[in-house]
Amino acid sequence: MKNLFLLVLLVFIISCVSKKDIIYFQNDEIDQNKVSNDFVTIFKADDLLQITISSEDLTAVQPFNLPVTNFMSIGGRGQGVMQQQLYLIDSEGYIDFPVLGRLHLGGKTREKTIAMFKEKLDPDYVKNPTINIFIANFKITVSGAVNKPGTYTIPNERVTIIEALGLAGDLRISGLRKKIQVIREEDGLKKIYNVDLRSKSLFTSPVYYLQQNDVIYVEPNYASIQSASQNSNTSLFISITSLLITIVTLLTR
Repeated sequence: MKNLFLLVLLVFIISCVSKKDIIYFQNDEIDQNKVSNDFVTIFKADDLLQITISSEDLTAVQPFNLPVTNFMSIGGRGQGVMQQQLYLIDSEGYIDFPVLGRLHLGGKTREKTIAMFKEKLDPDYVKNPTINIFIANFKITVSGAVNKPGTYTIPNERVTIIEALGLAGDLRISGLRKKIQVIREEDGLKKIYNVDLRSKSLFTSPVYYLQQNDVIYVEPNYASIQSASQNSNTSLFISITSLLITIVTLLTR
């Protein structure tokens, strides 16, 4: 009986979803003038940065590339592993960098940050330096009506909303394609962008390329919400009924 009920419920949910509700990119045309493959990284508070200064003069860059020794247990014995120092951007947008001191990086793009480092280093400290910066804790979160909700680390700092949903196993059949929310922090404030996966205008959206710590939320459809509510009410009804039967049985003994 339980299996029959689940089968009927599944058929009901599927019947409530039409073709136009689940197919991606079916509406609108792509405005090629608005499509851009340029992805801009903007550093924010709580970003953990790896900053590497390179030059032909290895001695000159040494003070700016501080090593850190992390100890791990291997076969019951402690072993040190050399890693490069990471720098956490604080709530005010600053890091403390060797020799150069307190630097403001919050809100700056990677390009402007690299230009700032070159200006401060050359020629007083390092001639013709090469600066590489990447975010060591770049991650996004996908939740709601997806098959594998969770937080995902992105090693190359470049991920689209389509790729993020792919990491999460795509939307469930009950997920609303027309109402995907991307929650992003901008200038210390949370901003919510609404995305319609059925529309090709997605490719020109400001959240097509995700930024670090973006949260994607997929809202479930009405049938799924109703099903969850009914299941909850059914369990509550059964519990109350069982309790009443127990009370009546004890009173009539």
